[in-house]
Amino acid sequence: MSKVLLISTGGTITMVRDAATQALVPADIDTFKAYMPELFAGAVQVDIQAFSPLIDSSDVNPDCWVRMARMVFDHYEEYDGFVILHGTDTMSYSASALSFMLENLSKPVVFTGSQLPVGVLRSDARENLLTAIEIAAAKDEDGNAIVPEVTIYFEDRLFRANRTTKRNAEHFSAFNSYNYPALAKAGVHITYQPHLVHYSDPEAPLRLHTTFDTNVAVLKLFPGIRQPVVRALLRTRGLKGVVLETFGAGNAPTDKWLYKELKTAVDNGIIIVNKTQCNTGSVEMGLYAVSLNLMKAGVLSGYDITTEALLTKMMLLLGENPENAKELITQNLCGEVTID
Repeated sequence: MSKVLLISTGGTITMVRDAATQALVPADIDTFKAYMPELFAGAVQVDIQAFSPLIDSSDVNPDCWVRMARMVFDHYEEYDGFVILHGTDTMSYSASALSFMLENLSKPVVFTGSQLPVGVLRSDARENLLTAIEIAAAKDEDGNAIVPEVTIYFEDRLFRANRTTKRNAEHFSAFNSYNYPALAKAGVHITYQPHLVHYSDPEAPLRLHTTFDTNVAVLKLFPGIRQPVVRALLRTRGLKGVVLETFGAGNAPTDKWLYKELKTAVDNGIIIVNKTQCNTGSVEMGLYAVSLNLMKAGVLSGYDITTEALLTKMMLLLGENPENAKELITQNLCGEVTID
């Protein structure tokens, strides 16, 4: 029998309606089990560990990521796979972070949640969770995990975690992977796409990285942005990294002051990475003249990476390997970016 560890951090999926007040409240483990008896009636042994107290995903921070990753790392040899229950608002950040923290991962770590609480009649929690567990336990005919990477399963799609963005606050299809295809689709059967899966070296041991440097920021360009705003952000005390969200294929205004502020920041050791504001597509610096100043200033290309993946990757590299962070930030570490 396959064994899966279910890690509950909180979020909508763990909510039930209080009988007295009718308000939605976090469910304890026993209450949650009562709503999901199917968890313990299948061919997979499911054990549960939970954060105490459960947390709303809006309150998730790098310390929470470390707790999640350590729970996987500490029980890695005991289980065939892991499922992490998480609120949807910051799920892409957490899942992206774990994809970088768990180096040489060879077992599935599947994040999931729901748009409606488990205690609501029309909830999507049951299908999401049961399918996520099946994916976490799935092995090929040789006994190897079919999808041995960090993923997000929602509605009927399995995505590489560090390619995802939350796209909708109301629909059950809450997430999308705009620049990389789904790793699996679930219907009557689960159809996997093994050629799309990222496989680590099977001989390499799992390594855990837990040191984050949160001295980073996102600077989103917009028509009419003023120099004092840019200057104030780039001259923030202790700032080490910036995600520069630009237009189209990585373009920016050609104002001389913008070039000067970016160049000064780069010269002062701040890593600035160009990330397009578009969901689909890639940064192509130099394609248009309006991106040449960014290149001259020393801004790096983020290619087609998501903001969620770029931020978490930047924080971890600055924390774990600051001397080589600038070199590694533009490399493909675990399938998070397409580099031609």
